Amino acid sequence: MAKPSKCISVSEAQGLQDNWVQSRVSSISNLLNEEDARDFTFSVDDLQEYIDYVKEESAKAGITNPGIRIFFAAYDNKDSNKATVFLGATDGTQSDSD
Repeated sequence: MAKPSKCISVSEAQGLQDNWVQSRVSSISNLLNEEDARDFTFSVDDLQEYIDYVKEESAKAGITNPGIRIFFAAYDNKDSNKATVFLGATDGTQSDSD
């Protein structure tokens, strides 16, 4: 299989992560008085299961070009107030917040 055309290089990824750290980490840490989550890991199997589900449900709904949006979120409970992310299926169109 060929490398997908939208993949970025390791050095570009490192640069983007460095930009995020330099522009946000200290502000977030100061606000929370602790270090927040900076990355999230999903297994390939879990992602594939969700992708298959989105494709199947989209086909049932007549959506021909589904997408998956990744939302930033934060816990708000006695155990954690740290950042998280969640995935949401879309109809493939971009919103005004893109």
